[in-house]
Amino acid sequence: MRDLPEILNWRRLDHRITLSGQPTEDQLAEIRALGVTHIINLGPHHNKGALADEEGTVTALGMEYIYIPVEFDAPTDEDFDKFRAAIGRLDGRQVHVHCIYNARVTAFFYRYAKTGCTIPEADAFALMDGIWRPGSDWARFIERKEASNQPNRYAGDDY
Repeated sequence: MRDLPEILNWRRLDHRITLSGQPTEDQLAEIRALGVTHIINLGPHHNKGALADEEGTVTALGMEYIYIPVEFDAPTDEDFDKFRAAIGRLDGRQVHVHCIYNARVTAFFYRYAKTGCTIPEADAFALMDGIWRPGSDWARFIERKEASNQPNRYAGDDY
């Protein structure tokens, strides 16, 4: 399967799951052309850069849209439980997961990997670390207490 590096922070987790920042409507069509059948969006619709009617676009393309809005300043265990349930329900399907920047998504997959799923924790950490290093509330959310007193840092910005 080919990749779409023109999409902000595009990453491939494995043969069936891809991740990114916010795709455009045209990029959603490209994602569909890869064989993706499900889109999970962790970015709230009120975020700058979010599409006006992403659900309508995704549905018109013949994909299922799953919306789990995670407020960046307040990720919750309930958000994670919804994410984990969605990923579990879609086992074996081609899935694309995104938010606005791919920070939320990579943190969620890192925490998911720590639960003992089939994703190696080191691989999930490397994906996240290639985009950002969570601090503060996010460090607590992903259970990296050593970073809980640090700010969120972004690759290319301060590391």
